[in-house]
Amino acid sequence: MNITIDKQQRNEEVVVLVAGEIDAYTAPQLREELLSLAEAGNKVITVNLQDVTYLDSTGLGVFVGLFKQLKENGGELKLINLSERLRRLFQITGLSNVMNISSTPEEGRQ
Repeated sequence: MNITIDKQQRNEEVVVLVAGEIDAYTAPQLREELLSLAEAGNKVITVNLQDVTYLDSTGLGVFVGLFKQLKENGGELKLINLSERLRRLFQITGLSNVMNISSTPEEGRQ
């Protein structure tokens, strides 16, 4: 149950590559990293989930919290490169109707 988080700054956008499992054990670390990016004034946070093998409700909560914080401050959250399994999870919960979620990086930039 490990997670790695790599960040690349691109002007006002930061791209975050997450790899591993996002669960009750790793979600606090991810939450801390992502919220610190939002608090640092990054207007757009793009999270690449291509190497995420598992996501539970705790992980979903991290993205909901980040989405709300960014939206309140005029920012945007983009989730890209979701596997079919992760994409389905966001669809079932209805989050795909409010969040910018895509299977490819190109879709996420629109």
